[in-house]
Amino acid sequence: MKKVLLAGLSTAALITASSAVLAMDDEVKLGIILGFSGPIESLTPDMADGAELAMSEISDSGNFLGGTTVSSVRADSTCIDAAAATAAAERLISAEGVAAIMGADCSGVTTAIINNATVPQGIVNISPSATSPALTDIEDNGLFFRTAPSDARQGIVLAEVVMDRGIDEVAVTFTNNDYGQGFADAFVSAFEGMGGTVTLSAPHEDGRGDYSAEVGALAAAGGDALVVLGYVDQGGLGVIRSSIDTGAFDTFVGGDGMFGTSLVDNLGADLESWYGTVPGSAVGDDNPWPAVADAAGVNHEGPFVGQSYDAAALILLAMQAGGEATSEAAAANMLAVANAPGEQIQAGELARGLEILAAGGEIDYVGATGVEFSDVGEPDGVFNEFELIDGSLDTVRTR
Repeated sequence: MKKVLLAGLSTAALITASSAVLAMDDEVKLGIILGFSGPIESLTPDMADGAELAMSEISDSGNFLGGTTVSSVRADSTCIDAAAATAAAERLISAEGVAAIMGADCSGVTTAIINNATVPQGIVNISPSATSPALTDIEDNGLFFRTAPSDARQGIVLAEVVMDRGIDEVAVTFTNNDYGQGFADAFVSAFEGMGGTVTLSAPHEDGRGDYSAEVGALAAAGGDALVVLGYVDQGGLGVIRSSIDTGAFDTFVGGDGMFGTSLVDNLGADLESWYGTVPGSAVGDDNPWPAVADAAGVNHEGPFVGQSYDAAALILLAMQAGGEATSEAAAANMLAVANAPGEQIQAGELARGLEILAAGGEIDYVGATGVEFSDVGEPDGVFNEFELIDGSLDTVRTR
């Protein structure tokens, strides 16, 4: 389980985490580490834009820590290379002097960064998209948070979606890493618990040019649909393409890592039946986030863009509550600014949130997605059920 806040951190680590930021009187840097290359590279530019919108909103307000401005420093997690992601995080911390990190994105590299970079150096990081159930219990000294819900819940919701469509026999393939394995385990357990049958649950490796062997095994096992828990720009795409080419399956189901217009663009009219789940927003129909994003030229329709805005906003609001631009202040105040009680702050209202905190008041950050943290710093969340309709990915229900 997560430790008491900052327990076990050395004094030297705390000094390292704070001094680089305190030396800058007028500007604080936040790191953005996402897979700008790799299996979700089509998704991450919009996610980064979402985070940087929150930073700009706070900088432009003039209300952050007496007029301190915020700038971002981007780094590439690759999504899949733990060593490269760790090196990128270490560069952000040591060379760039970031106060905290928005990211990483994929669960495996997020785990590596927590274990090897952020926790050893006392740096807060908030992931907008790392959903592995294993991250709930990671030893993080109170420094890791995430604005996307765990796949322990998404697996249940996805199983409900499939069963509600009258399909009770499926084959499952998942990317062979922490994210894929955790998601597959959650889905299979839930689906079988609902009376469904999983004919085969098998991993696939990313980066291959030919997935005919994997698809052959899945087709031999049978099923009324193929559940693909992979990445939209990598193995998941390859598995679906091979399935269509060979006629193995014609109905496909996916999770958050497979949600993206690039899949539709790559497969075109050959992709006929495609639906699944992606984290959504707990805010009601009056949510100002779409309008806020549109006004700034940010594409809010992609996955995890709202969660990225929320992650960056929460870091800075927590620093404001703590009175200093340090990870120590952010960690100590994160749950207080994210949760009730307090005045609700929606997307586009960050300036007002800063004013309330500066006056000693309390806020309950709602943001783009309706964040409410558990005691380990993650939301239960809601999920959008999406479906391919007339060539576009439409939300047909929120669960």
